[in-house]
Amino acid sequence: MTMTVQRADQGSSPAAPAGPPARPRRLSLAARIRRDRMLLLFAAPGMLLLVVFHYLPLLGNVIAFQDYLPFLGFRGSEWAGLHNFSVLVTGDSDFLTALRNTLVLSLIQTVFVFPIPILLALALNSLLSERVKKLVQSILYLPHFLSWVIVVSLFQQILGGSGMINQFLRQQGWGVLNVIGNPDAFFTLLTSQVVWKDSGWATILFLAALSRIDVEQYEAAAVDGASRLRQLWHVTLPGLRGIIVLLLILKLGDSLTVGFEQIILQQPAVGQQAGEVLDTYVYNNGIVNGDWGTAAAVGLVKGLVGAALVFGANKLAHLFGEAGVYQR
Repeated sequence: MTMTVQRADQGSSPAAPAGPPARPRRLSLAARIRRDRMLLLFAAPGMLLLVVFHYLPLLGNVIAFQDYLPFLGFRGSEWAGLHNFSVLVTGDSDFLTALRNTLVLSLIQTVFVFPIPILLALALNSLLSERVKKLVQSILYLPHFLSWVIVVSLFQQILGGSGMINQFLRQQGWGVLNVIGNPDAFFTLLTSQVVWKDSGWATILFLAALSRIDVEQYEAAAVDGASRLRQLWHVTLPGLRGIIVLLLILKLGDSLTVGFEQIILQQPAVGQQAGEVLDTYVYNNGIVNGDWGTAAAVGLVKGLVGAALVFGANKLAHLFGEAGVYQR
C-alpha cells in the first residue's frame, strides 16, 4: 500500500505555475486596413458625403468674423473681429424674440413630444398579433417619409379657413376654428405636426430596445406576484433607460434647432413675431437681408452651445453610470 502511494507520488509532476495570459498581438494600421477593406469601401461614400456637406462647410464660419460681401469673397472681405457677435449681448429685439420662441418650442417638444414614441412602443409591444402589430407600425411610419411641404399642405387642407373641418362646421351652422394663421395657436400647430410626422418613426429604437429585454425577467416578476404595472416600472423602464438617456442627450444638443423647413413654410401666415426662431433668424438676416456676418455669428454660437450641451449631458450621464453618447 505504501509502495503504491510512493510510486504515484513519484510519477506525478508538480503543476506549472499559471502565467499571465498572452496579450493579442496589435495589428499595424496597414494590416487593419487590409483586414477591413470591404467595410471601409462600403463606408467611403457616406464618409465622403459627411466631409463634403458637413465638415468642409464649417470652414465658412470664418465670415462670422468678417464684414462679408459675397462678391468680394473670403479674402476680399474686411475683418470685423467680434463686432458681428454684438447682437448676442446688446439685446437686439429680433434676436431675443427668436431666442425666446426657440427655447419655448424646444421645451414643449421635449416635455410633450419626446415621451410619445416611448408610449407608442410600449403599446405596440403589448399587441399579441404580429400581423396587427406590423400593420399599425406601417401606418405610424408612413408620415415620416413625407416632406414638410406635403405635411403643411395636408394640415392646411384639414384645418385651414376653407379646410375640411371648417367647411363641415359652416354646413352645420357652427363657428369655424381659427388654427392656421393664428399666432396664439402656432406652437400647438407645430407640435401636433411633429407628433404626427415623426413619433411613429421614433418608436423603432424603443421597439429594438424592448426586444432585447429578457423574457425571463417578466416571468420571474410574475412569479413574485408583480402586476403588469409593477413589471413595467421594474423591468421595462430599466431596460429602456439606456436608450432614453442617449436620445435625451442628443435632444439637448439639438435643442436650439426646432425645425427650419416646417416653420419657414408657415411663418408668413403668423408673422415673424410669432414664427421667428434662431434658424429662421439666420436665414432672414443672412439670405434675405444680406447681413451674412451676423447670421454666421448666431449660427456659430448656436452650434457651439449645442455641442457644449451634448458634452455636459454626456458627462452627467457617466456620473449616473450610463454609457451616454460615447464612453471614456
